Amino acid sequence: MKFRPCIDLHAGQVKQIVGSTLSDSNQEATTENFSTDKPSEEFARLYQRDRLTGGHVIMLGPGNTEAAKKALEAYPQGLQVGGGINVDNAQEWLDAGASHIIVTSHVFHHGKVDWDRLDALVNKVGKGRLVLDLSCRSKGGVYYVVTDRWQTFTDVPVDAETLQKLGTYCNEFLVHGVDNEGKQCGILPDLVELLGAHSPIPVTYAGGVRHLDDLALVEQLGKGKVDVTIGSALDCFGGKLSYDKVVEWHHAQEGN
Repeated sequence: MKFRPCIDLHAGQVKQIVGSTLSDSNQEATTENFSTDKPSEEFARLYQRDRLTGGHVIMLGPGNTEAAKKALEAYPQGLQVGGGINVDNAQEWLDAGASHIIVTSHVFHHGKVDWDRLDALVNKVGKGRLVLDLSCRSKGGVYYVVTDRWQTFTDVPVDAETLQKLGTYCNEFLVHGVDNEGKQCGILPDLVELLGAHSPIPVTYAGGVRHLDDLALVEQLGKGKVDVTIGSALDCFGGKLSYDKVVEWHHAQEGN
């Protein structure tokens, strides 16, 4: 288990947002926990300095391309990128320095898995450089993949069958527990347990981490198989959890 850093971009700036408040129709409804004029590449260089790999740059809506590419340029092959990625622009992002592309809406199309699009992506970039984003929200006691910046429910449940089947098409999963994303209210234990029990490939969970005890809980519930991303809680994003202490924890886990 390891810590995966993040750079979330909204309107060209590094921000931390309460995931469940994102809205294309009502921008004022979006709740920001943190916003900074500090450039994206500064965070990328920080992660490179601290030997953190497998983190992600997420573009939440338009106006983020330049900032994303600057982060990738600052830490080539050290970061994954997601947000608006499709079969036509996937190679462009790999050429820009991304280690992997992260895809949701392009594959989860009209509420279902578009297997033709998924096959085309795998043929284009290879399974080894594809991450499927299974970020989800709960409905009726079941977690369903959500798309369009987490606003639209699909008919795809996050369950053992889905994880096993999709795991044959990609290198990793990224799963935001959207109901807790950005709220610093604790993790979704049942979701972490599900991922640890059934994901056949590396998986990263994000959503609700507040302190180091939550990291230990993810390790326990995920059986050491679920990596974790922390956003709003970190002091580098305006929170109270020491980024330096999380990095120390990570390297202790890794034994280096």
